[in-house]
Amino acid sequence: MDLITTHQHADFDGMASMIAAKKLYPQAVMAFSGSQEKNIRDFFVQSTEYLYNFQRIKNIDLKQVTRLIVVDTRQAARLGKIADCLANPGLQIHLYDHHPDAPGDLKGDYEVILPVGSTATIFSQLFQEKEIAISADDATLLGMAIYEDTGSFTFDTTTPDDLAAMSWLLGQGANLQTIAQFISQELSAEQVALLHEMIKSATTYTIQGVDIVVAKLSTTNYIDDFSLLVRRFMMMENLNTLFALARMGNKIYFVARSRIPEVNVGRIAIEFGGGGHASAASAVVKEMTLIEAEEKLLLLLHKYVRPQSIARELMSAPVIYVRPELTIKEANDALTRYSLTVLPVLDAEQKILGIISRRVTEKAIYHGLGDLPVSDYMTTDFASLPPTATLADIQELIIEHRQRFIPVVENEVIRGVITRTDLLNLLVNDPANLPKNLLTGKNLPSIERQRNLSNLMTGALSRDIIVLLRTIGEIAAAGKYRAYLVGGFVRDLLLHTPSLDVDIVIEGDGIDFARQLAAHLGGKVRPHEKFSTAVIILKDGFKIDVATARLEYYEYPAAMPTVELSSIKLDLYRRDFTVNAMAIHLNPDKFGLLVDFFNCQNDIKDRQLRILHNLSFVEDPTRILRAIRLEQRLDFSIGKHTEKLIKNAVKMNVFNQFYGLRFFIELKLILTEENSLAAVKRLAEFNLLKFFLPNLVLDQRLANTLEECQRALAWQRLLYLDEKCRQWLVYMLALFSATTAKRVMEFCRKFEVPDRYLQLLLREKIAAAKIVRILNGRTAFSNSEIYWLLRELSHEGLLYLMAITKKQAGKKAVSLFVTHLQYTKPELQGDDLIRMGYSPGPIFKKILTHLLDARLDGLVQSKKEEEALIKREYPLEKD
Repeated sequence: MDLITTHQHADFDGMASMIAAKKLYPQAVMAFSGSQEKNIRDFFVQSTEYLYNFQRIKNIDLKQVTRLIVVDTRQAARLGKIADCLANPGLQIHLYDHHPDAPGDLKGDYEVILPVGSTATIFSQLFQEKEIAISADDATLLGMAIYEDTGSFTFDTTTPDDLAAMSWLLGQGANLQTIAQFISQELSAEQVALLHEMIKSATTYTIQGVDIVVAKLSTTNYIDDFSLLVRRFMMMENLNTLFALARMGNKIYFVARSRIPEVNVGRIAIEFGGGGHASAASAVVKEMTLIEAEEKLLLLLHKYVRPQSIARELMSAPVIYVRPELTIKEANDALTRYSLTVLPVLDAEQKILGIISRRVTEKAIYHGLGDLPVSDYMTTDFASLPPTATLADIQELIIEHRQRFIPVVENEVIRGVITRTDLLNLLVNDPANLPKNLLTGKNLPSIERQRNLSNLMTGALSRDIIVLLRTIGEIAAAGKYRAYLVGGFVRDLLLHTPSLDVDIVIEGDGIDFARQLAAHLGGKVRPHEKFSTAVIILKDGFKIDVATARLEYYEYPAAMPTVELSSIKLDLYRRDFTVNAMAIHLNPDKFGLLVDFFNCQNDIKDRQLRILHNLSFVEDPTRILRAIRLEQRLDFSIGKHTEKLIKNAVKMNVFNQFYGLRFFIELKLILTEENSLAAVKRLAEFNLLKFFLPNLVLDQRLANTLEECQRALAWQRLLYLDEKCRQWLVYMLALFSATTAKRVMEFCRKFEVPDRYLQLLLREKIAAAKIVRILNGRTAFSNSEIYWLLRELSHEGLLYLMAITKKQAGKKAVSLFVTHLQYTKPELQGDDLIRMGYSPGPIFKKILTHLLDARLDGLVQSKKEEEALIKREYPLEKD
């Protein structure tokens, strides 16, 4: 056997060199000699393409190794257990390494040892000399190794050969973006201290609606690679613009970066005698103090920063509107349905003709004018703005001209609308527009609602998830979409609770975006055209849910929602609870920025569940079940007003107006929660158990049964058994324990329970009821009796049986079966019986059953004893 390996604690150079060596030794087996560095493990999680090429040492017979290929080391002491094969007689050793000679180095039968920055450089040269083709993925992996081992070509060990190798790898398709994701340049202790000083000195100025950060630094010594500190500061804080001034000796160094078109740092650098381009620039400032340079910078910022065009960002789209021929009553119905106060009136070409308000429609209806067309009473005296309008333009119309509703129009076609509330939210969310005394208190919205969560995301999420989210944002931006991370993921992030349910909302065509993202990630798409949603399934099985921003309304209480496309604002407003109504921007220009229209963070801080509007439970009663489930899972409390609305909905009997699978799924989820028992008690407090079964009451008997189920499930978890347990099924059997099979069937029909669950519930309920009578009626059982009594029950049925069995002997019998008896089998099988001279037939079943009973009851304990029993009890007829 040929074996390829590298040193323990393998890095990218070791791993990439092993994969490269495999091309020179195609029959060889690859195995790590020990653990790998974290970035290697992260890489394997991100890409499984190479993972399965490596074997585990425990699966390799090291005595069979005849040729050992060692890369990126020559030290036997660094080979771990693989060093055992060095004693193999006749072993050939091939070495590929870039480290200087050292005591204890192995001597190879073949050696390629070169004084370069990376072993990957050696293989890149060999591939060129031997004209061996490599894939773009292989080139990227070798590039990672070179970048890591040369410190991105900044270490003293870097040679011209390393640069030449990287140049060749780029020609083979190496992806620098992927390399950058996994290779980070570490800062020295001195650089970390200087970076900390920069962060402390930073000041944020809001100029023309744009936040600009200015940082200062003063040191007597020259700072090598000052731009690296600026770049790291910008990445850490996820800044859009950063201007850094550093006094080093008697000179001031100016470095600036910008990610947004409003700030052209190159133009400002020219004024300091430097230069660059719009996104990156630098200058050396002479004959100025640090204070003078900062003052000049502020003057230049006010001169050159263009006003931010925010109308396109602030507006809600697509627009909900009415036609001019609609009646005033129909317009009023639309205003009520969408919970709006104003609607634009559009013609067939989407040109705006006027505006109609709820106040006008209600008065017109009161005066008996409800059947007249909207065009008779719509307002035509209004102003509109283009998508490029600035904050000043919007403020002038809403504040100075008192226009509450602004159509955003482009080429005479309406693109969106801005309301007075939109402007108020924008101003309140920007601390530059608030008096200082408003920046405190319980309901503080300001910075909290506009904060960027990038640092929190980086600390709480894995590198793979961060890379995935950034990729989603980049693909969305390329397709001119807006992508948001929404719902429970955002809530759990703020609660510092891990979550892997990635839900994405797209402003635009969500299905088209899903197809683009899947193509980029190499995944599959399952679109649902009816709901404008899709699921992306990646190669490793990870799922991403993608939805088009939409709103919902209900034709009548408890109806299925009618879905229409909308903006992220309306999409969040349709959600069940405030804690689920937040989003995070994923597009690169705003990555990590929190979207919180409804001040939801206060409810997370207060650990309260609140609905977004008063008819929420009437429109969708399943939200009541979700409220109870989330209350227990998050350890929150349902808010007083929300609790009152739940009781009102129950009193209205909204649950009796609609049934179906959605309600069964919600009950199933409740019974799957860790604290299911508390959730069932809350269902009883709200008088909801009768909705599922008319006579279901949480009396002491049922409470005891549920508690016994909880204990049985806890016991099962402590055993670490391989069987997966459907917890909900155990609890549901307990809820049905005192009812008839007929009632169970009625429940299943009422809630459209899938037939497989119906059959399972009935079978386990009926079987457990029969068995428990036997267990409660006796005090002793043989092992074989226990086995044949319990073997037909499912794992969940056994736990339910343990819960309802009253006698300790019965509980012990079930426990013994779960832990031992169910796995018991005789050693002899049918082939052994044939070998012993028995002819296949009904006798085989009889013999094997006898053997199993004997095994269970301890009458035989070995294969030899089994054979003796068979020969004794079932003698063969002699010829």
